[in-house]
Amino acid sequence: MGNLTNKVVQDLWILSDSGIVLFSRVYDPKINEQLFGALMTALNSFAGELASGGLTSFELKSIRFNLIKKKKFIFVANASIKIKEKRVFEELKRISEKFFENYGKVLENWDNEISVFSDFQNKIEDSLEETIKKFQKAFW
Repeated sequence: MGNLTNKVVQDLWILSDSGIVLFSRVYDPKINEQLFGALMTALNSFAGELASGGLTSFELKSIRFNLIKKKKFIFVANASIKIKEKRVFEELKRISEKFFENYGKVLENWDNEISVFSDFQNKIEDSLEETIKKFQKAFW
């Protein structure tokens, strides 16, 4: 398998459990990222009241959102519904591990300053679907 097969994640958000967006990489932003973070946190909290474990995924038309909760953080990724959910979860798990690997020390005394996470995209390039490929798909 080449590197391109790993690029299953279209958009990615990393949230604190209070709804602050620490990092996002969104191809075509349609909503304010902090509003999105608050909405995801509220949905997750609501789902947690209804079922143990809370929200793990939901679908909107042709896109599926997957969520993983780790150490008081929520990792949200979306991908085409054509991509197997297990594959997206595996990639999201890998991204979350890389996040804690790179920012574990920072998070110990984190003061809610999100700029410290701005270089995370460079560390996970192989997980993110390239925008040029999405652009080509739209026109071919």
